[in-house]
Amino acid sequence: MFGSDSTSMTAHSSSPTINNMCRNIRTLYNFDPPASEEEVDAAALQYVRKISGFTKPSQANSEAFDDAVAAVAEVSSRLLDRLVTSAPPKDREVEAAKRRAKAEQRFAA
Repeated sequence: MFGSDSTSMTAHSSSPTINNMCRNIRTLYNFDPPASEEEVDAAALQYVRKISGFTKPSQANSEAFDDAVAAVAEVSSRLLDRLVTSAPPKDREVEAAKRRAKAEQRFAA
């Protein structure tokens, strides 16, 4: 969904600014090959885990949790299908190498 950079973004003019996004949720747009359904589902799961605070919800919350994951995955897929760009698709291996280098810098300290 979102990349791991800490660029400020606003979803709506009245929404608060998001400065630090979850590092486990990766950008899925404009890759060749496109993001798979499994990647979208995994990102949706990470998002719902992050905002709910649950890694694994209780039985009482599992239906709401699962419904939220499905809804986030559905709307994410629709978003990815509708976005347009003139930029060339990103290479997964190059982007993974960039993430590894950034992690090495972060953990070297």
